[in-house]
Amino acid sequence: MLEKFFHLKENHTDVKTEIMAGITTFMTMAYILAVNPNILSAAGMDSKAVLIATALASFIATALMAVLANYPFALAPGMGLNAYFAYTVVLTMGYSWQLALMAVFVEGVIFIALSLTNVREGIFNAIPMTLKSAVSVGIGLFVAFVGLQNAKLIVNSDSTLVTYQHFKGATFHSVGVGAILALLGVVITAILLVKKVKGGILYGILITWLLGIVCELTGIYVPDVEAGMYSVIPTAFVSFDFSALGETFGQVFKTDFSGVGLLNFFAVMFSFLFVDLFDTLGTLIGVASKADMLDEDGRLPNIKGALMADSIGTCVGAVLGTSTTTTFVESASGVTEGGRTGLTAMTTGVLFLLATIFSPLFLTIPSFATAPALIIVGFYMMGSAVKIDFNDPSEGIPAFLTILAMPTAYSISEGIAIGIISWTIINVVTGKAKEKKISPLMYVLTVLFILKYVCL
Repeated sequence: MLEKFFHLKENHTDVKTEIMAGITTFMTMAYILAVNPNILSAAGMDSKAVLIATALASFIATALMAVLANYPFALAPGMGLNAYFAYTVVLTMGYSWQLALMAVFVEGVIFIALSLTNVREGIFNAIPMTLKSAVSVGIGLFVAFVGLQNAKLIVNSDSTLVTYQHFKGATFHSVGVGAILALLGVVITAILLVKKVKGGILYGILITWLLGIVCELTGIYVPDVEAGMYSVIPTAFVSFDFSALGETFGQVFKTDFSGVGLLNFFAVMFSFLFVDLFDTLGTLIGVASKADMLDEDGRLPNIKGALMADSIGTCVGAVLGTSTTTTFVESASGVTEGGRTGLTAMTTGVLFLLATIFSPLFLTIPSFATAPALIIVGFYMMGSAVKIDFNDPSEGIPAFLTILAMPTAYSISEGIAIGIISWTIINVVTGKAKEKKISPLMYVLTVLFILKYVCL
């Protein structure tokens, strides 16, 4: 039945590989179950309700990806978009979290319409192959950078913005040991992959977590809540109390629009719309490139199903009570493990559903254990760099700017924006527009991105 539904042989994979890939993707994404409630609770939302909503929205959206597109991509409330939701829309602009949810819901409805009318697919196909390869590399660096931050190997610096972790000091037994364990995790994972061990990335996460437990039991690792370092030893495994979901479920339809101008609401909604659109497209480009799913013209077959899953997931998430649901770059970890079909996504989705019950266990997985997986995934996604013709500056420079912008601006969509603007302008000014067959949509996108930087 699985073969018939997911076409495993056609995609050169099997059930074991797909399930292992799905578990790996979930393990690298599980942090969202802890991070999203923490961020959205700052907006006044019930943290337990947000956790349940996050798990359910992730399950529904990821299952839709499996059914509608048969792709190994997983979805969950997006990082960055949740921060914008809580810290900008609610805390800075002063709007209610119910209104912010309504903006997310409307964005999802618009995305459904855009997906049905092929607008999003047209944007995907209009982006030149050089930039698609650059997006894959840029996402790889971005994901690796996130991993370094999660492990606290790279930390804030007032003089240089970022710097490496200083292991000496009062926080050595918490932050320092966690960073060292992350480095060990990278080495362990690398050895497993060199030895061609199936599920090497997943085993790397579990071994690093186990080492953390041993260190905590022996007193080498000491949890420090103020430093963001928590106990890695599970104290509970299951919870069947779902009553908290009532605090957020359906609240989107109880939005009070009094005192909120139409233009103000539109500005908030457009911000969600813009970032989600290009983050999703960038992720699909990057992960699909890694999985060799793009055809000779750089197009992703059945992209409409993938975009519909993303759009519907956003609407469902808003109703449940969470910020924008989007395709996750961590899907690349499952792809790296060999995941090629919707069975990988369905496995990840089911684990998100189980997380509503086993949330105490999943929330214990430390970030320093999942960080090595993200760093290794970054290495794998660097491979797309060989597809870029750096000998041609009209191709190489926009690609380089795209790659550079993603980790440094901490945004996939910003990297795409800078890449599209530079690619179009350089090729038009140097008289290569006809040679490169620049599509009308690329001109439209270039103008819109420039207006974004001027007006927003």
